[in-house]
Amino acid sequence: MTLLTLPSNREEAWRWADTAAIATAAGSARAGGGPAHDHFLDLPGDRLLFVDGELHPSSRLHRAEPARVVATTHALGGRATDSGWALRLAPDAVADPVQIVHLSTGGENHAAAEIVLAENAAATVVETFVGNGWTNRFTRLSLGQAARLQRSVRLLQSDGFTSTRDEAELGAGASLVSVFLGAGQAGSRIDGHIALAGDAGYAEYGGVLLTRGEQRQECAVVVRHAEPNGQSRQIWRAVAADQSQASLAARVEVARHAQKTDGEQSLRGLLLNRTAAVNLKPELEIFADDVKCAHGATVGELDARALFYMESRGIPSARAKGLLTHAFVADALDHIADEQVRDAFLTDAGAWLEQAL
Repeated sequence: MTLLTLPSNREEAWRWADTAAIATAAGSARAGGGPAHDHFLDLPGDRLLFVDGELHPSSRLHRAEPARVVATTHALGGRATDSGWALRLAPDAVADPVQIVHLSTGGENHAAAEIVLAENAAATVVETFVGNGWTNRFTRLSLGQAARLQRSVRLLQSDGFTSTRDEAELGAGASLVSVFLGAGQAGSRIDGHIALAGDAGYAEYGGVLLTRGEQRQECAVVVRHAEPNGQSRQIWRAVAADQSQASLAARVEVARHAQKTDGEQSLRGLLLNRTAAVNLKPELEIFADDVKCAHGATVGELDARALFYMESRGIPSARAKGLLTHAFVADALDHIADEQVRDAFLTDAGAWLEQAL
């Protein structure tokens, strides 16, 4: 049994990381899995089921393929070296949606993925995490000129911890839209480094974290503009109830010659109880002088005036709170392009809100 060495909270990049929860989840016993197939959406295309990090024989593969992927030096992602999957598209190819369900039955499991889209290729990837234990994933993304990738990720584990590390490189005119939803009961860390390495690249990287009880979820994302005319959007929303904690750290780096960069960060937290906490850390590091970059960060409670207005129009208090909170969450999830995928994410968020409010 290898010694589990985890980053220290004394490191700035890991200041809010719940390493104790990772260690506990890694040491949990295998308890068997539930009906993972229920989490596939009714979409065409590949269906990959990973059980404790291993590709299940019931998986349906057409475009995707099993693969061993070169890992990263990242503290958690570097553990994902044994197994995984890959999607590689030729120029101008368009793939049906690729769905991956990650089922963990306890203990720790690791796997990697590689998505390589050649010039003008387009793909949609939907991932769902369920079960318990420590599920750890590393994904390397490489988008050629004018390639387009829509990636949607649901973190629905009922217990334990889910950690993801993405490392992406975008070519000229390439587009990456990644949306996350943390609506399970497990702790989580969403970790990413997105490099706009070609002229006029576009990246959206954001989502929603929903926490309750004593749960902790966090994201730590860096978007680097290395070439001119790039655009990036980091739109994150967090809702925290009870004694839980959600933490959002988003950073934009603009290289000296990356002129005409347009970068936006929007980090917003909503407290359902004053005993909960939302930590926000937006950062801009800009070395170019002809850019348009902005960030906003706010944490608060539901707008009392809006609640009063709705209640004065005959809407019950609980219903009014639900509508306002749902609108707050939908602001980030609306960036999912596929209507069926977006509806599924909104349904999961709605189910969480019904229990939390």
